[in-house]
Amino acid sequence: MANPILVIGSKNYSSWSLRPWLAMAANGGAFDEVVIPLQKPDTARRIREHSPAGRVPILKDGAIVVWESLAILEYLAEKHPDWQLWPADRAARAQARVVSNEMHAGFRGLREALPMNIRRRYIDFAIGADARPDIDRVLQIWRDARNLYGRPAGGDFLFGRFGAADAMYAPVVTRFLTYGVQLDPVTQAYCEAVMALPAMQAWTRDAAAEPEIAIYEK
Repeated sequence: MANPILVIGSKNYSSWSLRPWLAMAANGGAFDEVVIPLQKPDTARRIREHSPAGRVPILKDGAIVVWESLAILEYLAEKHPDWQLWPADRAARAQARVVSNEMHAGFRGLREALPMNIRRRYIDFAIGADARPDIDRVLQIWRDARNLYGRPAGGDFLFGRFGAADAMYAPVVTRFLTYGVQLDPVTQAYCEAVMALPAMQAWTRDAAAEPEIAIYEK
């Protein structure tokens, strides 16, 4: 049987693409990737060749086509229960789904003020007022998950072992590093654990090698 195909955008900029890619790569899933550079004249056309929604990421598993990061993670959790993308404990699982959906649906101020750019490191970046409440909320989510679930479970991630919730927040980890967001010891350790994942390091290397430069950087 052919490998699933994951269609993604530029690795330096596409936060939504990172999420399912990281979940698959961190668990040793066999898949082929198709990278479509963003902000090119043919970007929209090329993406729509894979999905009428016109957005990445897109997972193509035989005749099954799944788009939207969180939907792909749910599909992967059903197909690969051994990956344990959601916690086994019901309370922890409910909380993991809640914070994953919160990430999927919210934090517009953070997204707009701190766009993902893995290659860059800013010094004394001025974070606007619209982004600050989102940053504070993300840090609270991380602290609560680590203190209530992650640490008691004996792992380095939000709910113990690496899972779907960590995949959803991994792009935010890169944003906080890029823009120098101040972290406390708990959230600093969590960010270090995410960045230390071999799959995350592989994505970071690929992002550094990409030639594309976003419009907002020019």
